Amino acid sequence: MAPDGHVLPATLGGASPGGADEEAMVEAGIADLWAAYADDPRKSTKDRLVLHYAPLVKYVAGRVGTGLPAHVDVADLIQCGIFGLVDAIERFEPDRGRKFEVYAMQRIRGAILDELRSQDWVPRSVRSRAREIERAIERLEGREQRSCSDSELAAELDTSTEDLRSTFGQIAMTSVAALDELVAAGRGGGSVDGAGAPSLADSLPDTGAEDPLSAMEDRETRRLLAEAVGQLAERDRTVVGLYYFENLTLAEIGRVLGVTESRVCQLHTRAVMRLRARLAELQHA
Repeated sequence: MAPDGHVLPATLGGASPGGADEEAMVEAGIADLWAAYADDPRKSTKDRLVLHYAPLVKYVAGRVGTGLPAHVDVADLIQCGIFGLVDAIERFEPDRGRKFEVYAMQRIRGAILDELRSQDWVPRSVRSRAREIERAIERLEGREQRSCSDSELAAELDTSTEDLRSTFGQIAMTSVAALDELVAAGRGGGSVDGAGAPSLADSLPDTGAEDPLSAMEDRETRRLLAEAVGQLAERDRTVVGLYYFENLTLAEIGRVLGVTESRVCQLHTRAVMRLRARLAELQHA
């Protein structure tokens, strides 16, 4: 019993299988609640009606959400449906003998569809044309038992091939899918470890990140190069160090070593050839 003497509504469809008596009590309680709301439409009474019929919103939102893209959140549909339920409660006239559940489901569905339409930037004519083409494809391919060509589809729709392709272009510009969905579809709808669909971060390349394979190859090359340089003669190591790490010219290296530039060039060529040979040996070892 509520403080005002009315029976609190049970959850919709929540009557236990105890029999007709309990179900009759629930119906009587709802009838009393409607009577109380008709006499004095207070917010507390309306809230209890909303609470009782809330499962209707979840049911309708689930039905409407079937077939919509995965990025459409059912919770958002439920929120819109609640507004439709409140509107149905405020407009319902019990004296007309109409069952409230039927009336409310229409208002809830209408509220959800209105919200979806308000978020849709695609003209209704394009949506309608897309559905018409889909139905024509189903008819034609069902009849012919094969994929149909553009010319056959145009004939089925009593239009020209050029107009059909133009319509395809309009539809293509309105076809938007969440990238996460495309990635999940491309990988079988889930990640390798079965933990769910891969996230966007798993599928987009980070151009600023280090490539693991390249990094590994670079480290290995550096290791082999250091080992090969370590096995050169002392003068060859000096030439390589001054030329590649100190950025000295051949003439400057010649002055450091006290030899001619041509001799430094010979030392450099010999060192490079030995490094190449040694690296080849190490890589195939």
